[in-house]
Formats: sequence, C-alpha cells, structure tokens
Amino acid sequence: MFDDFLEKAAQLRSRGEPFAIATVVRFESPISGKPGDKAIIDSGGKIWGWIGGGCAQPTVIKEGLKAIGEAKPRLVRISPSPDPTPPDGVLEYAMTCHSGGAVEIFIEPVLPKPQILILGRSAVAQALAKLGAVAGYAVTVLAPDASRENFPETAVLHNSLDLHRVRLTLRTFVVVSTQGEGDEEALEAALATAAPYIAFVASKTKAEKILEYLRARGVSAERLARVTAPAGLPIGAVSPEEIAVSILAEIVQKGRSQPQPAAAEVPVARSEAKDPVCGMTVAVSGAKHTTEFEGRTIYFCCPHCQRAFEQNPQSYAVEPV
Repeated sequence: MFDDFLEKAAQLRSRGEPFAIATVVRFESPISGKPGDKAIIDSGGKIWGWIGGGCAQPTVIKEGLKAIGEAKPRLVRISPSPDPTPPDGVLEYAMTCHSGGAVEIFIEPVLPKPQILILGRSAVAQALAKLGAVAGYAVTVLAPDASRENFPETAVLHNSLDLHRVRLTLRTFVVVSTQGEGDEEALEAALATAAPYIAFVASKTKAEKILEYLRARGVSAERLARVTAPAGLPIGAVSPEEIAVSILAEIVQKGRSQPQPAAAEVPVARSEAKDPVCGMTVAVSGAKHTTEFEGRTIYFCCPHCQRAFEQNPQSYAVEPV
C-alpha cells in the first residue's frame, strides 16, 4: 500500500501537479484512522488513500485544498469537543459522527517549483537563468538560436517564442529579455498568458514605444498595464548580472506578497454547505446525505447528523441561503 502511495505521489510530481499529503499523527479510540495512515488530496479535491472516514474526509479535503492554495501546511484536530482556544497552529473541528475518539492530521502541500519563463537570449537572460536556477526556480527559456552552451542550468529550452510549447501555471513569472530580437512578438505572446508577473527588460523610453505599438495592434490597455518596465527593483543596477539580481528580487517579492494558487488547475472554491448539526463543511456536489426542510435541501456529513436533524429540525440553526 505504501509503495502505491509513493507511486501516486511520484506520478503527480512528474506531471507538475500540486497536491497535499495528509498524515494521521495522533488518535484517541475509537477511531478508524491510525498514526501513519496517509492520503493524497489532488488539486481537484479528490482524495486517494486512507485517513479515516465519516467526518474526517470532508474536513481533510477542505483543508488540503487550502494548504495547496496558500502553500502552507496545517495541523487539524477533529474531536467531539473542540478546544475553544486551541494552541497556535492547530485547527479544531467538531466530530459528531461516532461515539467518541479524536484524530489529529498533519496536512502538507507538495507544490511544483515556481517557474521563471525567459523570452530571449540576451546577456541579462543568461544571467537571470543562472541565478533563478540557484534560487530554486524551474527555468524555461524560449529564444531562436538559444543554445545549451549559453543556458547550461536551464530546465527547458526551446528555439522559438511559441508559448504553446510550455506548460504555464499561476506560479510562472515571465521575463521578456529579447533586447532587440523580436521584442514586440515576445511581449505580445507574454501578455496572452495569465502569469502574475510580466517584466520587460528595456529602458523606459523603449518600453513606451513597444507598448504603443502593441496598443495600435489592438492589445487592450488593461493587458498592457500588466507589464513591469523597466524590469526589476530600482537598485541602481547597471551590468547584466546586476539587472538579473534586481529582476529575481522583484520576482521573489511578488511571489511572497501575493500568494497564488499552486497551478492554473487549482479550482476556485467548491460549492459548499454547512452541516447544521455538527458544523462541518460539506461539498454540495455529490453529497450523499441530504434532506428537504422548508423547501430547501440540507446537507450533512454523515447519516448520524442527518438522523439527528430529521428527529428535531427546529432545534438546529439552518445556514441562510
């Protein structure tokens, strides 16, 4: 079973897909999940493995998706009597689906490396590729006539400006460093992406001329406003290496200040409802336990909560629509 778990994780990593690993670290009987039990939550909200059933799985899926989106691990405790003032870093959830017990689950995101996509083969492009690789980024270079000799550290190298050859995510930072070799084509291609950072290595005067050209070609003002030019933080950089340092610093700053979903495939928040009995969050899509009350569908995490509600619905506060 553990070999299968490792194989599944390896498959997701090889495809560059984000996921979270949930591991049971502590339990109090009676509970089905035991320390060491593991599950994978993918970016679509599917769970693979075992960490216990009942109320645990919906909570783990919910927190797993948050861990992926926020790029932060978390410790979840599910028990019949949640601590109203839990220790820092512990997320408490109520469990009413069994006669007792509790479980603590550590959820850790596994994310693909953030990517620096460089368009161009200039001296700045070469310096940035080297620095980006050292800083732990996956570096991709697109440039006609680019060679491995000039970009030895680059993970992916294509001799064209065709962005369709590259898998882009919301953790891709694009730097156009063509510097006279297809500036307009490269910048227009970059603006067609949803990358959170698009920088153009050029003087302010040249950048204005290129942007005016693209505006005349019909590129919207909203898209053009996404371009950072000149590229990099204003540190007085002069040499290609110094300019590359300023660009990398800006990429780090951008990535830290505006957390992004780990990949374009990470979904927006799923449609959810609150179980009025235990307070658990329940995914509406595919929910197994529901009942009708005052013309509305009420969702539950388990049969126990559904039966408790149906026996005395007036005693529970139903979440407003």
